[in-house]
Amino acid sequence: MLEVKNLGVGYGNLQVTHQVSFTLDKGELVALLGGNGAGKTTTIKSVMGVLPAWEGEVLLDGKPIHQLKTPQIVSMGLAYVPEQKSVFPKMTVLENLELALNSPESQEKKDQTMKEVFDLFPRISSKTKLKQMAGTLSGGEQRMLVIARALMSLPTYLLLDEPSLGLAPRLVQDLFEAIKQIHAKGVPIFLVEQNVNLTLQIADRAYVLEQGKIVLEGTGSELCEMPHIRESYLGI
Repeated sequence: MLEVKNLGVGYGNLQVTHQVSFTLDKGELVALLGGNGAGKTTTIKSVMGVLPAWEGEVLLDGKPIHQLKTPQIVSMGLAYVPEQKSVFPKMTVLENLELALNSPESQEKKDQTMKEVFDLFPRISSKTKLKQMAGTLSGGEQRMLVIARALMSLPTYLLLDEPSLGLAPRLVQDLFEAIKQIHAKGVPIFLVEQNVNLTLQIADRAYVLEQGKIVLEGTGSELCEMPHIRESYLGI
């Protein structure tokens, strides 16, 4: 289990999140929803050690990780796909993928894992694409590459921050289908998203963040079926 307890985070003298708590169990797809400025990205960055926690704690399988550095957290099985495209632009697609082979197990299973990510993202799987500089890919292809690279590390948990941001509607549909397939393979996913409709269709559970605080939680279907919730908190 990934467990966040009473997490508070901020920048400078400004506290952005207050007493944020949530869990991600093995096999779950859990979403964090909310409008711009609600504190979603701040929360996920703190979980990954990019931002230090001001208060509260983060536990991974019962072990505290909120005082660890990001590389240590990654080595424990958390893979993080940030909001930005985050490719290494002057390296090829293949080189970007191989950067994630950070353990003996991931190196041993390289060929098998690469086949699986190519099945998920066929747009980046051709021999021509593999030799292409990552910085010359389209925005959607770069997003796919970053998720594929995270999967190459054989993560125990996958954290996705706004994966559909800025993508064309067709690519958004393809991306959510890939997320469903990753989840179906047993990888627990924590998904931060603004595309509320699609997210609630695939999420086991969801939390709603408003002004840095969790104001609602429930199953995806529960939140989707509450008209006042949809209008007041989710902007649907």
